[in-house]
Amino acid sequence: MLAQLSDPASQADASEPAPELYVVINPGSGEHDLMETRQTLARVFGDAGRRHRFVAVDVPEQLGQASDEAARQARDSGAVLVAVGGDGTINTVAQAAWRTGCVLGVLPRGTFNLFGRQYGISQDLEAAARALLSGRPQPVQVGEVNGRVFLVNASLGMYPQLLQDRETFKNQFGRHRWVALLAGLVTLFQWRRQLTLEIELDGQRRVVKTPTAFVGNNRLQLERIGWEPSLAARVGEGRLAGLVAKPIGSWTMVWLMLRGAFGRLGDAQQVHDFVFRSLTVRVLGRRRVKVAADGEVAVMTPPLRFAVGERPLLLVVPREEDRVPVE
Repeated sequence: MLAQLSDPASQADASEPAPELYVVINPGSGEHDLMETRQTLARVFGDAGRRHRFVAVDVPEQLGQASDEAARQARDSGAVLVAVGGDGTINTVAQAAWRTGCVLGVLPRGTFNLFGRQYGISQDLEAAARALLSGRPQPVQVGEVNGRVFLVNASLGMYPQLLQDRETFKNQFGRHRWVALLAGLVTLFQWRRQLTLEIELDGQRRVVKTPTAFVGNNRLQLERIGWEPSLAARVGEGRLAGLVAKPIGSWTMVWLMLRGAFGRLGDAQQVHDFVFRSLTVRVLGRRRVKVAADGEVAVMTPPLRFAVGERPLLLVVPREEDRVPVE
């Protein structure tokens, strides 16, 4: 599964060699050319004399299995598992790193890259790769829902359906921004379901109806949609954010999304918001429910338990001088 690409003897300090890098690239993660990405990383790591390997992933469906195998080898050899891609790809590789306890490095290549941005990781591939070489592992908080880790957010209801509809449209019409926008509008105006949720928080239970519920683990994302700063500041410090929309129609949902896009969601009357350590959600009348975690949709069996991860993820964070200011 792994192909050696550089000579271990090239390490500058053989007595204390820097950990090897196991690099995972999703071949279907976006518009960036796979060979160009590999060549850039091989050049940067090679020029620095850093041992590295590319994990063989022929098709996107192999990403999870390949990441699991590489994570076990990285743990056993003291290497760093490096994820190259968007938030969905990074989530898949992070699952493997978190389960095995190995160190994770991140080289963002997606559109939003909220996880990488929060920790000052450059959006430029070469700059991020150079910063990775001198970065240090740091424990960072993850969220968890029924054993599945999420780095940015998790949701149920309309949003997972929107993600699936978007992929269907992209497969038919191509990966263009207008296709994603069209798919989103179709989902908004076709979605008529209201979930009935029994939410258990701090020993108290409450039944609510909602088209969608959202749990956030990314302070940057929450700040951008206009969430209350004092609440957003607590996320990542042993807390997650919960947002539950009140029963609303399609046009009101469009209005809410526009408010979020302009950073004004925090004062919207149609949203319940709160912070928590753990939250149990029962979906009344449903045996199975779709849950999106960092853009990847899975089917889960309620009750859903959202919580701060039982242990942190070890992430290679750039040195202070290499960090990129959050835009």
